[in-house]
Amino acid sequence: MLNTLEYGADHGGTPVLIAHGLFGSGRNWGVIARRLADSYHLLTPDMRNHGDSPHSDSHGYPDMAQDLADLIDAHGGRAHVIGHSMGGKAAMALALLHPQKVASLMVADIAPVSYGHSQQQYIDAMRAVDLSQVEKRSDAAAQLAEQVDDTSLQAFFTQSLDVKAKAWKYNLDALEAEMPKVLSFPDLDGQYDGATFFLSGGKSDYVLPEHRDTIRAYFPKARFAKMPDAGHWLHADDPRGFEASVRAFLKAVA
Repeated sequence: MLNTLEYGADHGGTPVLIAHGLFGSGRNWGVIARRLADSYHLLTPDMRNHGDSPHSDSHGYPDMAQDLADLIDAHGGRAHVIGHSMGGKAAMALALLHPQKVASLMVADIAPVSYGHSQQQYIDAMRAVDLSQVEKRSDAAAQLAEQVDDTSLQAFFTQSLDVKAKAWKYNLDALEAEMPKVLSFPDLDGQYDGATFFLSGGKSDYVLPEHRDTIRAYFPKARFAKMPDAGHWLHADDPRGFEASVRAFLKAVA
């Protein structure tokens, strides 16, 4: 079972599950989850090969969808599902493979298509960190800076560093081997006919107009919106705007 943080469990009802993206963790969503917990029961799992969840040699979307299905079964059998980036693809796969478990679907800045960009440079950068010389996260960030210029990415990656154990909480070997699956989307049959909302960053090129036919083939009730001042990390670029979008969508489907 995926390691999962819970917020607002006293609300009961249909929970809201948030699936994070590549190199993330459930803890990354704590600020937004705590705010939404005034009205909803939130589940923020670590996806497989991330955080404190089990490691596996496999990292395909049907596998991740089954992980989420098992988690939903442990919390009543049905959930509103939100996913960002890799987590958005996992959420889409869940909706297509286990539609009865998905009360509604919100996908943050990703489409069910293949992408050409590589994340290998970040795996290489993390492997290059001499963890024996790391006493605090800033030590690792300083080493990462030699290959990763973006200070926000340095901080993001080091959130998944166990300083005491001197180990990354990623299964870097599996993520590297399975990266082609992460960047693509499986050829799945069927449709998800429930309420579906694709929210993208206005400064991002992950969800393009030419993707809409593919999206609607899988999700005929899909609706679309953009956050104009946000990029791919739209929930970090504009957390209040993202929170407001989540609230409006969940209220509409309630």
